[in-house]
Parts: sequence; C-alpha cells; structure tokens
Amino acid sequence: MDRSDARGRRRRVVTAEPVKAAVPGGLSRRRRRQLSLGGQYGLFALVVIVVVLLADWGTLRLNFANWEVAKSLFPDVITVGLRNTAVYTATGFGLGLVLGLVIALMRLSSVAPYRWFAAAFIEVFRGLPLLLIFIFISVGVPLAFGTTVPGGAVGQTALALGLAAGAYMAETIRAGIEAVPKGQTEAARSLGMSHARAMRSIVIPQAFRIVIPPLTNQLVLLCKDSSLVLFLGITLEQRELTKFGRDLAGQVGNTTPIIVAGICYLIITIPLSLLARRLEARQRRGQR
Repeated sequence: MDRSDARGRRRRVVTAEPVKAAVPGGLSRRRRRQLSLGGQYGLFALVVIVVVLLADWGTLRLNFANWEVAKSLFPDVITVGLRNTAVYTATGFGLGLVLGLVIALMRLSSVAPYRWFAAAFIEVFRGLPLLLIFIFISVGVPLAFGTTVPGGAVGQTALALGLAAGAYMAETIRAGIEAVPKGQTEAARSLGMSHARAMRSIVIPQAFRIVIPPLTNQLVLLCKDSSLVLFLGITLEQRELTKFGRDLAGQVGNTTPIIVAGICYLIITIPLSLLARRLEARQRRGQR
C-alpha cells in the first residue's frame, strides 16, 4: 500500500465529523423539553380556569370569608389565641432546647449509661406521636404521681412540646457538635482548658451557629403542634388559635374563624420560615 494513501486515509478519519444520533420524531431534545413545559403550563392554566368558573364564589365568601364574622373575632383572636400560641410555642421551644443540649451531650459522653439513656430517650420520643405525649401528660402524670404538672396548661404544654422537641433537637445539636473540627478542641486543651470548659466556651457556641437554621425550622413545627393543647381541657382564656377558631366557628355556624386562625398562624410561621432560609443561605456563603 502506498504510504501517501495511508496518510490520506488517516486524515480523513481524523477530520470526519461525528455522526449525530437520530432523535425520535425528528425533534431535538431541547424542543421536546419546551413542548413538555408548554403542555404542563397549559394544563395548569386549564385547571385554574375550570376551578374559577365552576366554584360558587358567593357561597365560599359567605362561609369562609365573612367580613362581619371576621371583625367580631378581634381583638380576642390576637389577645387570647395568638398570644397563647406564642407562649406555648416559646416555653416548649425553650424546654426542648435545654433538654436537647443535655441529651446531646449525654449521647456523646464516654459514660455508657449516659449514652444508653440518651439513645432510649431519643428513640422513644421521636417515635411516639405528639398526641399520645399530650394524653400521657394530661392523664398519665396525675395517675402516676397523684398531681398535675405545675403551671397549668402552660406547664403541661411546655412539657409535652419540650419532650418531643428535645428528642429532635438532641440529634440536631449532636450533629452540630460533631461538625466542629476536632482541632478546635485540641487547641483549647493545649491552652490548658478542661474538656468541660472547652465544650462550653469553644465547641458549643460554634455548634449552635451551625444548627440555628434547623432549630428555626423546629420552632415553626412547634408553633403548629401547639394546636394539640386542646386535648388538655383548657379554659376559655387558655385557648390557642386552633381551639379559638373551632369554638367560634361552632358558635356562629361559620368557618370564617378557622380561616382567620389559619392566617394568624401564617403571621408567625412565614417570617420564621423566611428567617430559616436566610440563615441557611448565609451559612452556605460562609462555608465557601
């Protein structure tokens, strides 16, 4: 074979353009994606139009957005319902945070019984429905100890929410502590600090900066879970938003109070959710 023919054949092989795979239907992948998105948007718009045309807006407004009924809820929905919801949430979160920190430290302890107790606590109170915890606090504690939880509805709610939240926060805080580089502890110990002081002054503050976003999300969940206080047999002045809305809806024969209560929940939870997302974004920027 002539050497020049071989070189020419190699050049043709190298310069040959790759053969593009045939696309079924003769449409490019980008075009098919555009058509798929257009179909989804069109279907969504069609559903919205059908709902708008078929809904009885007059009946909905009368039963769910009755302005006269809504006006009659104020200011009690704020001074009673919203205030009590905030109190129950804050006390439950405070107790859960303290309990979660203690359980997290026990979970990381070198003492085996501490680790066993912490693991059992976390598994039990993360596995139980919160409703059962409320029932146990309201019924089981008086039967077992012959007395109720101090503080009335606030004390009982704080204990129930705190036990459940403490189990979740313990794992969150433990993960935050383990995320702190071990070099921080070693540097503190090299300066003569005890292990307890290094944890208190160096590790735990850094861990809390790491876990602030998930703890904020836990606060949002506790705000909604505080609605289970209605199972404690509370008085009119101890009602939170859900109980307040249900009672008023039954009295006036209209569901507008429940809608107003839901809006009040959103007044609390939406700013907290936005704060959590902002803290998460700031944390990601700080890690870059």
